[in-house]
Amino acid sequence: MRILSLNVWGGKLYDALMPYLLAAAPDVLCLQEVVRTPAVPVPWLTYRDGETILPQRTNLFDEIRALFPEHDAIFAPAAGGLLHGEDGTSFPSQFGLATLVHRSFSIIGQSLDFVHGRFSDEDWGAHPRPRNAHCLRLVDQRDGGTLTIAQMHGLRDPAGKHDTPARTAQAKALVRLIERTRQKDDRLVVCGDFNVLPSSITFEALGELGLRDLVTERGHADTRTSHYQKTPRFADYLLVTPQVDVVDFQVVAEPEVSDHRALVLDMR
Repeated sequence: MRILSLNVWGGKLYDALMPYLLAAAPDVLCLQEVVRTPAVPVPWLTYRDGETILPQRTNLFDEIRALFPEHDAIFAPAAGGLLHGEDGTSFPSQFGLATLVHRSFSIIGQSLDFVHGRFSDEDWGAHPRPRNAHCLRLVDQRDGGTLTIAQMHGLRDPAGKHDTPARTAQAKALVRLIERTRQKDDRLVVCGDFNVLPSSITFEALGELGLRDLVTERGHADTRTSHYQKTPRFADYLLVTPQVDVVDFQVVAEPEVSDHRALVLDMR
């Protein structure tokens, strides 16, 4: 089984992103910063927030879903707001998580909730903006084995990635979400763009579930690409319990398909 976790950056590097995802051939995709703008025919719009101006692939979720016709796809918006066209027009859009699961794995349980704030469809919500997490319980149709996978996009704080009361509450909310979904003997994988440092209380909380992080455990010190110029270079993590048989784990440096690197886990 192959699990891929990636913050897709709103599809800014779309021409590199789409062929990479297809070639990677994941069974499960856990994607963050996915855009969906229903019934808007133009391929690109622009996100504006003060000095931040980013091109956004208008219907990235639908395009990724079409790329993987043998997968079940779930979109989980964290917030909504306006994206802008070149002619001055504006369109209501949504931004959040996408989870795709190959149909050889049956989804037999799931939980979806906010780990920070609550859904806002007005101007993308107040800073630090709403963040959610999605947890799925799967059964492998080939052998009947069960697996729980959770992904989170952690809150972004302009002050940095250090722990705050909001991040402590976020970690506890993620653990509660996992505990609502996972059953005792399930293998467990947790991944995403956490927006925290390796020293974060997040890992202490997840450690109570028996999880260990493969990014830091295997000596990776950079989960960002050349499109990200700041330090520190940690953002993305992938954690597993001892029941997960790790065949291979990669923090993918090339190709660059986002300002984040993809995390790819091959497991049994």
